[in-house]
Amino acid sequence: MEEYKTVEFAADDFFIEKKSRFIGYVRPVKTQEEAVEFINEIKSKHWDATHNVYAYVLRENNIQRYSDDGEPGGTAGMPVLDVILKEGVTDVCVVATRYFGGTLLGAGGLVRAYSHTSKIALDAGHIITMAECDILECAVDYSFYERVNNLIEDFGANVVNTEFSDSVRITASVKSDKAAELGAKLVDISAGKYAFQKIGSKFDKI
Repeated sequence: MEEYKTVEFAADDFFIEKKSRFIGYVRPVKTQEEAVEFINEIKSKHWDATHNVYAYVLRENNIQRYSDDGEPGGTAGMPVLDVILKEGVTDVCVVATRYFGGTLLGAGGLVRAYSHTSKIALDAGHIITMAECDILECAVDYSFYERVNNLIEDFGANVVNTEFSDSVRITASVKSDKAAELGAKLVDISAGKYAFQKIGSKFDKI
């Protein structure tokens, strides 16, 4: 499966435009059910808001959905969706909540405001790249621990877990096409004393 971009975690941010308060919420989601649950959660939280606009994009069946939630057609949900698509992000849902401040923004103003709301929400959620990764494990002496840590970092891999006992057991996640090279490098720098064992695979951030 190819690499893809998503957000790392649920987050929110806000700004004020001509006394209207715009709050952007984002959450990583895998299914329509998760997206709808998130949308309903925000609608329930902001039941008194003027609008709760949303858009989501899913890898599954390449699904894209949006809602203007009462704003003029094309001025709210579509701009939120456009920003998601422009950022190349998927498996994500953005809800843009608006509390009307008394001043009409006009169609262009609404498009800009909802686009900005989507952008600050995605930025707050921290856009990351996900790829097929191998989960590798090795146990080394304490004296070698720092060298392995540095090696993992050099390969852009992530330390998933570290256990300290008689030795140090390190679990790392590395992009699958780099796993063999990483393993060979560990054998090389340790003169064959240490080696990684593959214990699984999963999509992980790189």
